[in-house]
Amino acid sequence: MAEANTHYYATRDPLGAAGDFTTAPEISQMFGELIGLWCADLWQRAARPPVHYAELGPGRGTLAADALRTMHGAGLDPPVELVETSPVLRTVQAQRLPGAHWHDAVATLPEDRPLLVVANEFFDALPIHQHIGPERRERMVAYADGRFLPDPIGGEDVRETSPASLAIVAALARRIAAQGGAALILDYGAEQGASGDTLQAVSRHAFADPWAEPGSRDLTAFVDFQALAEAARAEGVDIFGPRGQGPWLETMGIDLRAATLAKASPGRAAEVGAARDRLVQPEQMGRLFKAMALVAPGWPVPAGFA
Repeated sequence: MAEANTHYYATRDPLGAAGDFTTAPEISQMFGELIGLWCADLWQRAARPPVHYAELGPGRGTLAADALRTMHGAGLDPPVELVETSPVLRTVQAQRLPGAHWHDAVATLPEDRPLLVVANEFFDALPIHQHIGPERRERMVAYADGRFLPDPIGGEDVRETSPASLAIVAALARRIAAQGGAALILDYGAEQGASGDTLQAVSRHAFADPWAEPGSRDLTAFVDFQALAEAARAEGVDIFGPRGQGPWLETMGIDLRAATLAKASPGRAAEVGAARDRLVQPEQMGRLFKAMALVAPGWPVPAGFA
């Protein structure tokens, strides 16, 4: 999974109608704008310290651009730090975010001031391990006749873990605990433990065989928010959530923002309403996708979680 996704993201821009999938920032500007509002509000209530804005896996830079526009309106213009390894996506991001700084990992993010970090649909693409049966035997993968052949699951119980995810969230939490600031994680997954086989592939906006054509399709799995929270809390940060993305966006004011956009452009009212529903409705992204915050000790309670 790690090798396949590394190649996949390094060789293409997978987003949008011409790609394989669409993320929340590409659905509507409202998503990034409300995240920018979240950052600006927290910054203001923390007495406006100098901060860095950092994003993990920033895609095309759409979320960052929308968030920074909102932050600018609140008087916040932080340096931009992007954790991105794909040369293709770095080129796209540079066009939208001139002056940004790039990093291969969390470890090289600046240490001189608090961090406001956003990770949207980042952890779901990190590699997982699967353990099957009562003995929790690790599921292995062979290669024969030109394709991967995973151990059959049958009716066995499957448990998933993601050591890579836990290592990254722990490193991020250590930085926030030491420097101040907060991280907002938005992704799809389970609040308490990831059970069952959740590995999936997407190609051309449809589900695909995750074991075929490695490196040519996006591989993801459910995020275990409970495990992320435990790993981060052990490093000294406060945890808020997880909470469904729909209720979180409603608390942040998406309905008011949608009404404002529709009033400003009546011809786009239906489009704005459809985007709002896609982000918020439980049967779409509102329930499966969740928001969780890691906050430095002494910093305010973040908006949307009180």
